[in-house]
Amino acid sequence: MSLLSESDSKAFLARHGVVFPDERLVRTPGEAGAAATELGYPVVVKLGGTGIAHKTERGLVRLGLESAGAVENAASDLLAAARPEDGPVHLLVAPMIRGSREFIAGLHRDPTFGMVVMLGVGGVLAEAVDAASCRLVPIDDADAAEMIDEFTVPALLGAVRSEPPVDRRALGSILVALSRAAEAEGDLLSADLNPLIVAGGRPVPVDALVEWRDGGEGGSDGHA
Repeated sequence: MSLLSESDSKAFLARHGVVFPDERLVRTPGEAGAAATELGYPVVVKLGGTGIAHKTERGLVRLGLESAGAVENAASDLLAAARPEDGPVHLLVAPMIRGSREFIAGLHRDPTFGMVVMLGVGGVLAEAVDAASCRLVPIDDADAAEMIDEFTVPALLGAVRSEPPVDRRALGSILVALSRAAEAEGDLLSADLNPLIVAGGRPVPVDALVEWRDGGEGGSDGHA
């Protein structure tokens, strides 16, 4: 099996309808600072590459950066943290998305039944809270709506404090887009959007990880 980098994972899923925030792939701290100024502050900076699957656990993400200087310093630190086994690396600069609720949506191949679309609790609670709704691929808008209705932590879908309810149509469109990706690409093994941060009621995918069978599209990284 092989992994796509975060940037290539997003590019692949975007082709099938998943909408991501604008971001920039750069190579140097100076380029990172310029990209951040173009995008507008605050921003997030991450170290990326096909050999880097778990950025948060390794401290390879810098959040809430408010100036070009802060971005350049963070970029320098991230590049210095790269390991030989990571292979070629790059930097991702993206807008800082804030929200109090997080979901995970993804695709996983069941050895018996085939590809499954999943919706669950995301972020740091993804492994601590057993709350997921699943369907076999393919799904349509009605199937996605049923998945959301069956979600076992309904309080996360409603209004929370001053935040509006989750836009169920937008969430459903992400699930359907994942299903389309699985239908179109037979070598796809899994895909994870974690987290989907709910910002202003809309679920926003801020990270992506796609895994392929060896020899599939994941065999090379056009960015690394």
